[in-house]
Amino acid sequence: MIEIAEMLSLEPKPLWKLVQQAGVNHAVVGLPYGDCGDEQPWDYAPMRRMKERFNEAGFEVAVIESSPPMQKIRLGLPGREEEIEYFQTMLQNMGALNIPVVCYNFMAVIGWSRTHNALPGRAGALVTGYDHPTMEAQGLTEYGEVPEERLWESLAYFLERVLPVAEEAGVRLAMHPDDPPLSPIRGIGRIMRSVENFQRLLDMAPSPANGITLCQGNFALMTDDMPAVIRLFGRQGKIFFVHMRDVRGTPEHFEECFHDEGPTDLLACFRAYQEVGFEGVLRPDHVPTLEGDSNDTPGYSSIGRLLAIGYLKGLREAVYGRQAS
Repeated sequence: MIEIAEMLSLEPKPLWKLVQQAGVNHAVVGLPYGDCGDEQPWDYAPMRRMKERFNEAGFEVAVIESSPPMQKIRLGLPGREEEIEYFQTMLQNMGALNIPVVCYNFMAVIGWSRTHNALPGRAGALVTGYDHPTMEAQGLTEYGEVPEERLWESLAYFLERVLPVAEEAGVRLAMHPDDPPLSPIRGIGRIMRSVENFQRLLDMAPSPANGITLCQGNFALMTDDMPAVIRLFGRQGKIFFVHMRDVRGTPEHFEECFHDEGPTDLLACFRAYQEVGFEGVLRPDHVPTLEGDSNDTPGYSSIGRLLAIGYLKGLREAVYGRQAS
């Protein structure tokens, strides 16, 4: 059974109670960077305090969607061994705290990117968008040109060292796609940008701990048959976490949209998840900012998230029946 979760701040806010009132009790969280004192946020004590805070509020922490620093890991730079040790420590502590999944990415230098954060959507709702020429106009970064093969080599080196630790800890690594799934961006290669490259990821490091975050907004820019992608990776047992959102356009130029107006058949996606027996968590990702809400954090409007939760719960009930609610 799919469980619907929500990305929540580390300190209690009204959204904590709102999503519970909407029937969501699974939390996706970041590392506790603001509550670690002299320790590191991936150390045991800060992570334990974070988990206890959510447990006391009635949430199950299902996914860590964050990581220690990984820039040197991704670029294969001196100092990556220390960063790998940080990641290994996080995995060991997640295992000790029974947090089963970490969502990480391999976007070097430039993380998830948008060139526009307040485009007019349906009835004036604000949506984010990306335009590649606008991004490229900024020129190369300080790292110059980084070829894709360098990233593949760094990824293989990283996985060889962390997957055994993850297996022992009982934690699964869920790779997030590049956002946008386009290469290069300002000279920086991007490798997690196609269905074929995700299969390469799985094949290069066979392990029960090596899998993916199926972020549908990114995969929708890679394929026009999302249910087929869900079946491809789901039948391999490699979907560990799902982001459900939708976009309109191409990798070079797109806008995000409401869950109920995009080109992807989300009901067919739920049916595909049921068919492959996916039993992990799904969270509604990037939502429009609705009238009366703040656009201070584009894509994460509280009202928009509640609307998305209700819509996705309805789709889930249509597939799994009333017991899903």
